Amino acid sequence: MTMYAEVIGHPISHSKSPLIHGHWLRLLGISGEYRAHDVLPENLEQYFATRAADANWRGCNITIPHKIAALDFVNDPGDVRASIGAINTVFRNESGALVATNTDAGGFYGPIADVPIVGETAIVIGAGGAARAVLFALAQADVGEVVLVARNALKAAGLLAHFGLKGKVIGFEARLPDAALLVNASPLGMVGQEALDINLSPLPEHALVYDLVYAPIETPLLKAARARDLETVDGLEMLVGQAAIAFELFFGVAPPEEGEDELRALLLK
Repeated sequence: MTMYAEVIGHPISHSKSPLIHGHWLRLLGISGEYRAHDVLPENLEQYFATRAADANWRGCNITIPHKIAALDFVNDPGDVRASIGAINTVFRNESGALVATNTDAGGFYGPIADVPIVGETAIVIGAGGAARAVLFALAQADVGEVVLVARNALKAAGLLAHFGLKGKVIGFEARLPDAALLVNASPLGMVGQEALDINLSPLPEHALVYDLVYAPIETPLLKAARARDLETVDGLEMLVGQAAIAFELFFGVAPPEEGEDELRALLLK
C-alpha cells in the first residue's frame, strides 16, 4: 500500500494543500499521496482513531474548525496546548504515536522575518486558531503592541494576556490605529465566508498588510491595500511555508527548493 498524508477540515474543498504536497512528491519521485478529507466536528475523534490504526497514514494538516479540538485526540509532547493553544499538523513519530505540532507560526513569520516590527504596533483580525499562531510569532518577534480586532472581546483579551502581549481589543466597527502591520487571521473574505469590511485609510504609508486567506488569493483586503500602494503578503506565502515544515515531518525529506515559480503558477490557476 502507498503511504499518504492529508489535510482535514470542514469544509475542505477549497484547500490547496494537495496541490502543494503533490507537486513536491512528484519532483522528488516519492511514491506517496496527499489527499483532502472532509471531517465533521463530531467525527474528529473517530477520524484519529481510524488513522492511528492505518500504518500507511503519515499524518495530516488541520484547518478550520479543528485546530483546537484536535488537541484532545493526539499526543502533545511539546505542550503546544500551553504555548500556541492550537495545532495545524499531526504526524506519526518513530514509535508510531500521533504527535501534535503547529507549523503555522513559522509559516506566518517567514515572509516578514526581515520586516522591522520590533517595538511597532500590529493589528490582528481574528481570535481563532490561526490568530493564536500569529500572536505567538509576534510575541517572539518583540512587537510593541497588538490591537486585536474581534467580536468576542473577552476571548480576545484572554489571548493577549496568554501570550504576554501589550495591547487592546477593538470591534470591527472601530477605527483602526496607526500600525506597521495588519494581519487578517480570520476566515473573513474566504470563499463561502462573510466578507471582511474594514477601512484601511488610517494605516500609514509604510504599513504591510498580510492576509492569511488563500481562497481567493487576491482578496478584497489585499486589493484595498494595493490601491493605497501598501506592501502586501498573500495567503500563499504562509500556506507554502507551513506546508514545507509539515512535508518533512510526513515524508522524512525537505521539499525541493527548485520549482517554486512553477508551484505558485499551479496554485494561481
